[in-house]
Amino acid sequence: MMRALSTAGTGMVAQQTNLDVIANNLANVNSNAFKSQRAEFQDLMYQTYRASGANNGGEATLPAAAQVGLGTRFSASTTNFSYGTIQATGNIYDVAINGDGFFQIDMPDGSTAYTRDGAFKTDSTGLLVTSDGYPVKPQLTVPTGASAVTIAPNGTVTAILPGTTDPTTIGTLNLVVFPNPAGLTRVGQNLFRSGGGSGDAVEATPGDQGAGTLQQRFLEGSNVQVVEEMVRMITAQRAYEINSKAIQTADDMLGILNGLKR
Repeated sequence: MMRALSTAGTGMVAQQTNLDVIANNLANVNSNAFKSQRAEFQDLMYQTYRASGANNGGEATLPAAAQVGLGTRFSASTTNFSYGTIQATGNIYDVAINGDGFFQIDMPDGSTAYTRDGAFKTDSTGLLVTSDGYPVKPQLTVPTGASAVTIAPNGTVTAILPGTTDPTTIGTLNLVVFPNPAGLTRVGQNLFRSGGGSGDAVEATPGDQGAGTLQQRFLEGSNVQVVEEMVRMITAQRAYEINSKAIQTADDMLGILNGLKR
């Protein structure tokens, strides 16, 4: 069987994966603080018919190798952690990060997840939670009847409590930074988990240790660039078509070969 059939087949599979990544980016163009991804690929192993520098039977050596590649494979999905557009919302518990860093979220299983989506809310007890009800870490409770809740750029949260006129500190919002954010694992719901590739989370006060500052009543938007994704989608489509054409051509050549027997 012609190697072209299997080789071009790997190209079609690669472009399908590429399109899957692009489609996910476009689907999340309105997701808070979404970070776009890019599919990366590697060539597969090669069949070597003649090594570079081999003797040609005389005194000379061959200057180039004779190799045939066997296709491509999906190797990684790289996350683009550039900042999305900061958008005003007017909601007092919406918080955007101006710079690097992630909020910490307490998960039901006791573990910690991380997010840049600062669309927070309060539950029935005044606890600050995500849109899915997961508490922000360290946990912060807004007392009943509190007014003029303010989140400072350094994460200090103050409010005017019933019976008082001066602001009282009711908690803080801290951030964490990672040596390699690209090593974080996505788990959906705008959340990430740390792993061996990301390094350990380093807790920081907003504005210190490389962490960004906080901006109340704002949210970070998705960093997906629709025009760029459309160009990549067209490129993937053309690459898919040319690989399918290679399979069709190889099949036609095999048909001609089979016809020689008649």
